[in-house]
Formats: sequence, structure tokens, C-alpha cells
Amino acid sequence: MTTLTTTPDGSAAPRSAPPASPAPVSRRPRQGGTVLAVPALVWYLVFMVGPLLAIFVIAALHWPGMLQPVSFAGLDNVRVVLDDPVFWDAVRNTAVQLAVAVPVMIVCAFMLGYYVAQRPPGHRVIRYLLFIPGLISTPAKAMVFYAALSPDGLLNGGLESVGLGSLADAWLASPSTALACLIALDIWAGIGFTAVLFAARLGSVPDELGEAAQLDGAGHWRTMWSVHFPVIRDYVGVVTMLQFLWTLFGSAQHVLLLTQGGPGTSSTTLSFLVYQKAFIAADLGYSQTVGVILFLVGLVGLLTIRRVFRQNY
Repeated sequence: MTTLTTTPDGSAAPRSAPPASPAPVSRRPRQGGTVLAVPALVWYLVFMVGPLLAIFVIAALHWPGMLQPVSFAGLDNVRVVLDDPVFWDAVRNTAVQLAVAVPVMIVCAFMLGYYVAQRPPGHRVIRYLLFIPGLISTPAKAMVFYAALSPDGLLNGGLESVGLGSLADAWLASPSTALACLIALDIWAGIGFTAVLFAARLGSVPDELGEAAQLDGAGHWRTMWSVHFPVIRDYVGVVTMLQFLWTLFGSAQHVLLLTQGGPGTSSTTLSFLVYQKAFIAADLGYSQTVGVILFLVGLVGLLTIRRVFRQNY
């Protein structure tokens, strides 16, 4: 729209009016993302929430085998489990396994990841070498440890070659060392992969932080724990939760392949007890009652780890 204005000499001159503001565009909520999430949500409900609810249901049943009649047991399975000394042996072994394997693995993996993140000579090759245990199947890992720890294996042969044959033992068949061997396998299998994860995260930390700390007189040890660790504290918590869950629920396969829970119950863990009662003793109610307890232990552990490693700033 054009209007007329009066100039100092009295003549009229056209003046352009300011452009009108555009009409507001109505914003519609986009529903495409919700539609795309429906298949994943259905999959999660059927194959994750469904089996989780089934654990609680079966724990309340007396079910002596897959093809046997089922009856309601209520809390009888809980009383049977809590009165069973094998269950308490499994609790003790699982507690020892978690208390040793997870802290040792996280601390050593963080230190190793920090070293790789400094890009030493050959750091690319080191990353690949650290991945090797993760590329080996679980039965192959078990065979490696069996070959090393059997009575005529590599460890006893090495002890005899250096004159320490009196320390040789049947490591996997001794009640005092069977659980320690399984813990060593857990650490060996997980430390390299975890170190690579830490190295990838530490590689995104600005170099200026470490350089400033070193200019202030801090060495690598202090820089690692006082500068880099606080920066990735939340990430350390996530990795710790993953390794906690893997150790808690995944130890059954190592026990099954190497010790079968023995000698006696010296290496029986809660996850192996779930397998043993379900597929060997055919007591599904007992098995899933232990599974419920295992689920609650995992939930409490995750919440505790999350609280410990939450950011302070």
C-alpha cells in the first residue's frame, strides 16, 4: 500500500507502507514419530515385559516339569528357596563375584582406556588387540581357560618349569580356587572391550583440560583420576551398570562349561542355579523364584550404581 507525504517544498511524494506481517502458520503436531515407534513398542511389550511377568507368575506355581501338571503354590516356593543351603551358597558366591570382578574390571579398563586415549605408538593396533576376547565365542574362551588351568595345563607346567611345582593344583576342581578361576575369566573376557569403550569416550575430552592440569604440575595419575574421570563420570556409571548386569546374569554359561557349579556348590552362582533347577532338576517354580530374586538384586544394583556415579555438577 502506498501513501502520500508532504516534502519541505510543499510537494507530495509517495511513501511505501511497511509490509504486512505474514499470517501466523498453524503448527500441527507431527504424529509420524509415534507411528514409527509402534512396532518397536509392541516388540518390547511382547518379548520383554511378557517374559518378565511370566517369571513372577511361574514363581507362584508348583511346576515339576514342562509336561507335568501345574498347581498354585503361593509363597511355598519362597520358603523352600530361603530354607535351601544351596541358595545361600549361591548368594555368597555371586556376592564375591560381583564385589571382585566388577571393580577390578572397571578400574583396570579405565586406566587402560586412558592410556590408549593418549595415542601412544601403535595405539590403533592396541585397540584391535583389546577387542580379541570379545571376538571369541564363550565356548572357545572356556576351552582356553580349561587348557590353561587343567591339572596338566599351561599354568601347572609353567610352575613346574620354574621350580614351583609344589604350588600346582587342579584349579577348576578345587573348592578354594574354582570360583576364583571363574572370576578371572570374567575379568579377562570383559576388560579389553570395556577399555575400548572408555578410550572412545576419553578421546572426546578436550586436550586443553589435560594440558592445563599438567602445566599446573599434575602428573598422568592425577590428571587421569582428578580431571578426566570427573568429566566422564556418568559414562563410567553406564559402563559399570552394563558390566554389573553381564556378570550377574551371564556367569551361568562359564559355570556350566567349566565347573558345573562344583566342586559341591563352591562355584554355584544365582544365574547358574536358575538354569540348574529349571533344566536339570525340573523344578520350574523354584527356578523362577530365584529368577525373581535375581531380578530384584539387579534392579537394586542398577539404582545404586546410578546414584554413586551421578554427576556432582
